[in-house]
Amino acid sequence: MRDVVRQAFFLEAGSGRRFCVLTRHRSALVGNLLLLPPFAEELNKSRRMLALAAQVYAARGWRVMQHDLLGCGDSSGDFGDANWAAWIEDVGRSYAWLTSESNVPTVLWSLRAGSLLAAEWMAQSGKNLPLLAWQPVINGRQHLQQFLRLKGVSEMLNDSDAKATMSALRRALAEDRLVEVAGYTLSPGLVSGLESAVLKVGPDHSEPLCLLELVGLTDPECTPGLRLLVERLRGEGRTVEALALEGPAFWQTQEIATSPVLIEKSCDVLEGWLDAY
Repeated sequence: MRDVVRQAFFLEAGSGRRFCVLTRHRSALVGNLLLLPPFAEELNKSRRMLALAAQVYAARGWRVMQHDLLGCGDSSGDFGDANWAAWIEDVGRSYAWLTSESNVPTVLWSLRAGSLLAAEWMAQSGKNLPLLAWQPVINGRQHLQQFLRLKGVSEMLNDSDAKATMSALRRALAEDRLVEVAGYTLSPGLVSGLESAVLKVGPDHSEPLCLLELVGLTDPECTPGLRLLVERLRGEGRTVEALALEGPAFWQTQEIATSPVLIEKSCDVLEGWLDAY
């Protein structure tokens, strides 16, 4: 991919700087892609896969922006400084930068909990954009609950001790104190925002949504939760495509993994959207 260029830089923010990587073609430009990243350790597990996808997209003329949110990666602050409202502001800041000098279609591309950020940012900003969601998280409260359970697993607690630990975590958060889970310090502001987040779009949203899942089966099918979401969205008049593909859960596998089929299908979806403009 000799025609693909990667550029690393910082965006200034009120609470410091945000580290960004822009992957683009040297000359072609068909559209913008803004990545909404996953939560906590899932991002570290996914960086290889996301970088590969960005290169493939860029080779086809997409300008892809990846950014570390407040307290993540090489951006300012520690994870304990992060809160949901600041992350929503980070999305808006990156979108404004990415779209400031080009008049081409812009698509949101999310992985896991990034889908919740995408939905809430569009709701707050009034933006109406296509969303390509990889393995979307549908309910933030359930996602957080699964993450908090890591505390019990990491300490090899039995069921009763794990429940007591969870209760203690909840009390600390209710008392506006930071808590530590699996090496990540969580603030009450981050927890409350994630807990209240759900994957939905506003009544005026008319752009297409594509929800892609990886399932470790030879004949993959969408999970029941995703099927229910698609049914609800279509009932609201939304244009939604959902597809299950065979592949590894790269955001959580022990070894770093990738899924070329997910990238290939995503390229097909993006090209179809371009044809519709």
